[in-house]
Amino acid sequence: MIEGDGEPEKVRAILIAGPTASGKSALAISMAQRMNGVVVNADSMQVYADLRTITARPSVEEEAEAPHRLFGHVDAAENYSVGRWLIDVSTVLDDIWANGKLPIITGGTGLYFKALLEGLSDIPPVPDEIRATVRAEAEARETSLLYADFAARDPETASNLRPTDRQRIIRAMEVLVATGKPLASFRHARRPGLLDGVPVRKMFLAPERAEVNQRINSRFITMMERGALEEVRRMAERNLDPALPAMRAHGVPWLIRYLRGEIGLDTAIAGGQTDTRHYAKRQFTWFRHQLADFEWIAA
Repeated sequence: MIEGDGEPEKVRAILIAGPTASGKSALAISMAQRMNGVVVNADSMQVYADLRTITARPSVEEEAEAPHRLFGHVDAAENYSVGRWLIDVSTVLDDIWANGKLPIITGGTGLYFKALLEGLSDIPPVPDEIRATVRAEAEARETSLLYADFAARDPETASNLRPTDRQRIIRAMEVLVATGKPLASFRHARRPGLLDGVPVRKMFLAPERAEVNQRINSRFITMMERGALEEVRRMAERNLDPALPAMRAHGVPWLIRYLRGEIGLDTAIAGGQTDTRHYAKRQFTWFRHQLADFEWIAA
């Protein structure tokens, strides 16, 4: 039991962040059971209906233990964004509060939490035809070449992007083409956060790094035993755009390569584990610098 978690009347929401495989879901369910709460998803991959196992989304049995919202409600063909999540979570929070319950928002996507607390840059919407054109032009190009081309056109925004982050490079290119302005120029035009001024408790589960890595490796094997490969096979058969977020979930690209006969299964599993470990390391770093007021808890 975490000290103070028996006082829900002092807060209107509880935020549970942390690296992948840190035990966030189990804690959220436990707290929801004790505190008349509803578990609300703040993980950008667990929104996808196609990917329950490979994203470690709560199982059907776990979801039955407490109310869950915003899990698996988006089709993998959709390019879901933090902006859309804010719209969805706004409706969910109003509903939870109207029913006298406590939202327990949990996940590992730092941008979701930051937008919820601090607001989101007010970026004009990108027309569908521009998005389609930019993505079609990017499809056959290597990520390194995309980044180099984008950096030449928008060095300010590019300096804040990882050269390997294909999804965000394409997103920034879409904004540049649609508005004629760098994505970075919208940084200071912000809508207020949904929880701005709302009393909340914010915690970050922080197990030892070695323990997280061990959990990640073991969990990936468990996911494989529970049907992750068949889940990825079904999605691969849909022939979706490889730049879509769901197609880039940790482990998915490696397992698709295995299904195509390009690599062995052991290599695919090791690749998925490695990518997930690297992601967990970035989560530790991101929260430490971007949301430093979260209470770190040695889970």
